[in-house]
Amino acid sequence: MEATRPTEVCFYGEPPTHLTYPALEAAGARHAFTTRHHAPLAGPSAPGGPFGASGSSVAMEALGHWAGALSFARQVHGADAVLVQAEASGLVGTGDALITATPRRPLAVFTADCLAVILVDPRARLLAVAHAGWRGTVAGILGRVVDILRGLGADSDRLQAAIGPSIGPCCYEVDRPVVEPLRAAFGSAAGPWLADAGPGRWRLDLWRANTDQLVAAGLRPGAIQNPRLCTGCRPDLFFSYRKEGSRGRLAALATLP
Repeated sequence: MEATRPTEVCFYGEPPTHLTYPALEAAGARHAFTTRHHAPLAGPSAPGGPFGASGSSVAMEALGHWAGALSFARQVHGADAVLVQAEASGLVGTGDALITATPRRPLAVFTADCLAVILVDPRARLLAVAHAGWRGTVAGILGRVVDILRGLGADSDRLQAAIGPSIGPCCYEVDRPVVEPLRAAFGSAAGPWLADAGPGRWRLDLWRANTDQLVAAGLRPGAIQNPRLCTGCRPDLFFSYRKEGSRGRLAALATLP
């Protein structure tokens, strides 16, 4: 198996308002993952969208002149994807992934422990962002997104993926209502994703679960960026629903230049 390299991360602002992955930029995706020091985000369905009526945002500004009107979806912890056309912006539908081939059409998903994943094929000029919690993981959302991208002309061997700040196996303890659907969906393959944490409790590694699903879908392990920034461990940088409840949300934004 191809060896992975540590993911390089660049932080912006003091305190940091957002971060980027140079390897993902090099692959053709302008992007930003926000921190808790970014301006507060409203819900995706709020009037004017998550950044208010003006659509202004430090992270959006970081996308520079490549950014157009933001597109986002009503997230429901499922595995459906919305194909974002050139003219679409704002709330574009219901689903937990967005896909576009349109330059300067920034896509966004919102999280507070779940994985935000960006995928890009620089040659086919295809971009996706996805929101994957445990339900999306059980439903195989990332494999479905890769299938859709391939249907649009992407090549799994060219796809680059990046996993944003999210809860790590160090902090994510679950019980049978989570573990049983996971085992039913993936059988023995789910074994390495779970570590015993006491009677009826396990620590779930969503990072490995979704990385394994991306590899199973044809991505090279070395093409999957993950700095392993745990939202539970880093309350100085990120929001965590598990640790502090509904204090705020993080955004992952990406666009094709």
